[in-house]
Amino acid sequence: MEITVSIDAMGGDHGTHVTVPAALKFLKAHPDVNVVLVGLADAIEAELKARHTKPGPRLRVHPASEVVAMDEAPQSALKNKKDSSMRVAINLVKTGEAHACVSAGNTGALMATARFVLKMLPGIERPAIAKMLPSQRDATCVLDLGANVECSPEQLYQFGVMGAMLYGALRHKERPSVGLLNVGSEDIKGNDTVKQAAELFKASRLNFHGNVEGNDIYKGTVDVVVCDGFTGNVALKASEGIAKLMAELLRDEFSRSWWRQLVKLVAAPVLLSFRNRMDPRRFNGASLLGLRGIVVKSHGGADRFAFYCALEQALEEARSGVLHKITATMAEHVTAMEEGDDA
Repeated sequence: MEITVSIDAMGGDHGTHVTVPAALKFLKAHPDVNVVLVGLADAIEAELKARHTKPGPRLRVHPASEVVAMDEAPQSALKNKKDSSMRVAINLVKTGEAHACVSAGNTGALMATARFVLKMLPGIERPAIAKMLPSQRDATCVLDLGANVECSPEQLYQFGVMGAMLYGALRHKERPSVGLLNVGSEDIKGNDTVKQAAELFKASRLNFHGNVEGNDIYKGTVDVVVCDGFTGNVALKASEGIAKLMAELLRDEFSRSWWRQLVKLVAAPVLLSFRNRMDPRRFNGASLLGLRGIVVKSHGGADRFAFYCALEQALEEARSGVLHKITATMAEHVTAMEEGDDA
């Protein structure tokens, strides 16, 4: 089956200078994939010309007359920019012309537009932002990372279903383990929302591990960590801050003397390997789960390699049928709950 990915070519800090080269690399890597570059036609075609490339059967340019600014209010973008590259790219998913959409644009505007255009999957009340983070074992999927500040127990359970289906698709794992982020691993810990959510997980067919703590994200204790958007966003930003701090401190320590500079040269292979394993670009791409279509959010400051990784994630989601798996699992849950009520 051929997969078509629509790209908001104007989104992000660098626009077409990143999105177009990444799209060309993506096409070269996947002969069975098509790409639609959405945005200001002149800007896209100029970038293609600079790379000695023209649109063709597998590479199409779809014009859009407006661009959503990175600092634009979501409601303003939704109401006033109906022909933005972001919205047109999402519309292509709605009409079936594309199987997935990738954008590095304004996160709030992307979420608002995607939810308005695509609507929600059956059984899912709210969308969630899910992202893979590096761990000692491989990677941990964490959600929600900011879309929902407050959540009900049922919504947390829905996030668990979506996260498990996403992890299974991206990492090809049959029954990913799911943990509920809490202030302790004991059942008595946490607020009423988390405790009630834990009961829903225990009664489900998911591979529920139990409560996990923040350090379990990077230990790889479970494959999927579920939390509300407030907690998840704080955890993500704190993690990013620690990573930057470690890099700065390491750089500072190596520059203190000439002999430390020599040690740095000797340790270069180890440092390079460490940097590659922790390279955030490899984990670029946050999935907007719960929608009737695949939408992947790239970091706004992503370079070409990072944006390419987001495209790879969108392709894997489309190929693996994530949406169908989420819908089927939620249907099973609803049936089980109804049978329980009848009993």
